[in-house]
Amino acid sequence: MEKIGGIEQQVTKKYDLIIAGGGIMASSLAYNLRRDGYTGSIAVFEKDRMYEFSSTPRSYGGVRHTFSIEGNIRLSQLSVKLYERFEQDMAMDGEAAVIDFNQHGYLYLADQDGLAMLKENMKLQHSLGCEIQLMTPEEVKAFVPELVVDDLAGGIFDVKGGNIDPNTVLQWYVRHAKRLGVEYIYEKVQAILTDGQAMTGVKLESGEEYHAPIVVNAAGAWSGELSKTAGLDIPVVPLKKQVYCVDLAEPFDRDIPFVFDTIKATYFQSEGQKIITSSREGSNLFDRDGQLSYHYNFHLDKSFFTNEVWPLLAERSPKFERLKLEQGWAGLYEYNYIDHNGIIGAYPGVKGYYVLTGFSGHGFQQAPAAGKGLSELIRLGRYETLDLTPFSIERFAKNELLLEKEVY
Repeated sequence: MEKIGGIEQQVTKKYDLIIAGGGIMASSLAYNLRRDGYTGSIAVFEKDRMYEFSSTPRSYGGVRHTFSIEGNIRLSQLSVKLYERFEQDMAMDGEAAVIDFNQHGYLYLADQDGLAMLKENMKLQHSLGCEIQLMTPEEVKAFVPELVVDDLAGGIFDVKGGNIDPNTVLQWYVRHAKRLGVEYIYEKVQAILTDGQAMTGVKLESGEEYHAPIVVNAAGAWSGELSKTAGLDIPVVPLKKQVYCVDLAEPFDRDIPFVFDTIKATYFQSEGQKIITSSREGSNLFDRDGQLSYHYNFHLDKSFFTNEVWPLLAERSPKFERLKLEQGWAGLYEYNYIDHNGIIGAYPGVKGYYVLTGFSGHGFQQAPAAGKGLSELIRLGRYETLDLTPFSIERFAKNELLLEKEVY
């Protein structure tokens, strides 16, 4: 409300495009829109100014090429190339955009059945130019001598996989977007507004309304619930994931790559002198009444590590038998509960509504390419760099699901 002529009146605030959410997807999109030539006014709404509970900083920042469908591989290939150039391309005022990109590789450990699946996926990965290596148990042992390999049929190594500091990447995207004229408004979007046929804007928790003919839902784990305020379903719910940082009594002899144990469903990697680790967790997507649960839980369950993760790690390497759990954190996947892949593009039947969500754990690594792609669709009405049509929300109604085998 503002006073006009001594009388308080509701002032309509107008933009050409509004993005709900200010994390890695939203900020990549905002940056790419401006860099690609979009001249309209853009407002990004982010409820968490410090990004304390945003999924981006709570990610471990992994990037890989090991997927089983072409769309995911191409999204990750382009994103990795952009991350490899990030420090130079995103430098500002003489300051390099240091993001600590460590391409130490991704190593997958597998039994006979798991290796057969990974080898089949390698055919597609190699055809698209990915540098993926097949390893025998003996080669795995030579690569990381501290691992127990008796139950392995082999391993797969993604040579150019690695890890990046996700919060730093996010902050550089935000800095550039702001410099290019994008306005960040740190308020919570309570509802998406529509007249039934087209977008009209958003309503904030404060009651203020901001109007725009284009609204992009990039609200991550909150995107499904937010879309429901407009009566528009997106199959996305928050899914809690936990990460633990441990100090080993006897460290590995050298830094180790990201190791994903497909047999024991655990993962671990070096983080300086420490180890970052966790395991695949079970999930309950429904509440007691059988309804989808929109529960935003950030409580770290240390007993899960002690009782579930630690014993499995110790079976894989004696280095994990004696350790100290130093810290950890819980974050949220924007979990696409139908086929666990990103949802990108226009929402059918509602003019001006776009979605950029549902990546189910591989959002950070695909954000540069996904933001670039949606920028093209919004500005040009078509994709140019990558054809992301298979990721449209229409695939669910058409039963053209993206059945990714390598979702971890």
